[in-house]
Amino acid sequence: MRILLVSHDFLPLHPSGTEIYTWQLGRRLKERGHDVHVFTTEKDVGRPNLRVDLREYGGLPVHELVNNLFYNDFRETWDYPPAVESFGLFLDDLKPDLVHFMHLMYLSVGCVAEVARRGVPVLYTLHDYWLQCARFGQRVHADQSICHEIDFDRCGECLASFKYKQTRAERATAKILAGLNERTGINLAPTVRRAADKLKGRAKIPGEPPANDGSGVLRDRARRMRAEVEERDRELRRRLLPRVYRFLAPSRFLRDSFLEWGIPPEQIEFRRAGIDLEPFEGFQRSQSDRLRLAFVGTLARHKGPHVLLEAWGKIEPDVRARADLTIFGPKAHNPDYVRTLEALADRSGARMAGGLDREAVVNALANIDCLIVPSVWYENSPLIILEALATRTPLVVSDLGGMAELVEPGKSGFHFRVGDADDLAAVLGKIVADPAVLDSLYPADLVVKGVRVDAEELEGLYREALAAVATG
Repeated sequence: MRILLVSHDFLPLHPSGTEIYTWQLGRRLKERGHDVHVFTTEKDVGRPNLRVDLREYGGLPVHELVNNLFYNDFRETWDYPPAVESFGLFLDDLKPDLVHFMHLMYLSVGCVAEVARRGVPVLYTLHDYWLQCARFGQRVHADQSICHEIDFDRCGECLASFKYKQTRAERATAKILAGLNERTGINLAPTVRRAADKLKGRAKIPGEPPANDGSGVLRDRARRMRAEVEERDRELRRRLLPRVYRFLAPSRFLRDSFLEWGIPPEQIEFRRAGIDLEPFEGFQRSQSDRLRLAFVGTLARHKGPHVLLEAWGKIEPDVRARADLTIFGPKAHNPDYVRTLEALADRSGARMAGGLDREAVVNALANIDCLIVPSVWYENSPLIILEALATRTPLVVSDLGGMAELVEPGKSGFHFRVGDADDLAAVLGKIVADPAVLDSLYPADLVVKGVRVDAEELEGLYREALAAVATG
């Protein structure tokens, strides 16, 4: 079977859960004898926009569409005909038997129609809330509060401050850089990007409020965006539901959320994602005279490391002195936020240890007695939590979404109220004061699903989808 896995980003530049899962699943499907390909996007102003390049990663061919966000309007962030045209040409060349979408951000809803038009079955794994939320699929408002419900008025206010496309000046610069690279092989794009990030503290496509001269510019923009996001919501359902054979939700919470959004119950199933268990074979935790607490993840506000550091600073110094807190996460992005974290760490005695590559995660978990996941958004099925469960590492997590679902209090860890540094400080204080509470966790019957099992199960679903399309 020729299988195409489609993800918005991919490794090695984007080592997040969706991308890692896509790679691990692809490898295991390949082991089972299938011809597996990955289609993804990359913003790279050193290359011509909409070009598709072929590369290889970890044994899989990766077809990479350059998307430099040269959008003309908001609609093109989700319905982008130029990307659809490139994707359609690629489909005609590859001729996959089945396409499994992991994410559509930076692509287009029309990509799904291109697959269906060719009589090829489509599966779609929901890794976050992008179909519901145009701001990175996190359901976090521009003011950093959680969107517990989808409210189009609130969406309009949020997206009024959302920079979703390149400016004319940025486009012109990108075209110059791409042309220089094409003619001379000199790629100055990384240097320009680093300089821009340093000057502006920007992520990939950050929020940037439009100028408001007192005449209601921001308010008028919010009204326009409300109408656009309502259209986006309606059109995504209309164009996806008839064409996707099955939606897969890695958490029950996510499935329930998309049932409310409008996916029929028979079209969406809960299916826990598997992880690669091979690196953890023979895993043993090192011993230490001091309790070792840690955060492992992206240093971004929605991941909540600031909540953890604030909580750590609230614990009595004599109690805190009995343990070590280490923050693992790359410092290159979000420099302003990282500086805030560093200041909090300095005040509380925590250590900022930098990022970890995939190979280093196993060793890090072997030197951690308790992992804290303080995210302030509706996490789905975080890879680091699954890896902690696989290594029987005690967890303290926010009582929200897939985090709370994965970690059962008293069995694999503890919950605290999301975003509440005082409550987290109380939980951590009890653990530090009496580390023996961690020894009673993890009964023998707790099992984490491996990606090999996942691949085998999905192969069965793929064959079912192929049969359904064949019979009409």
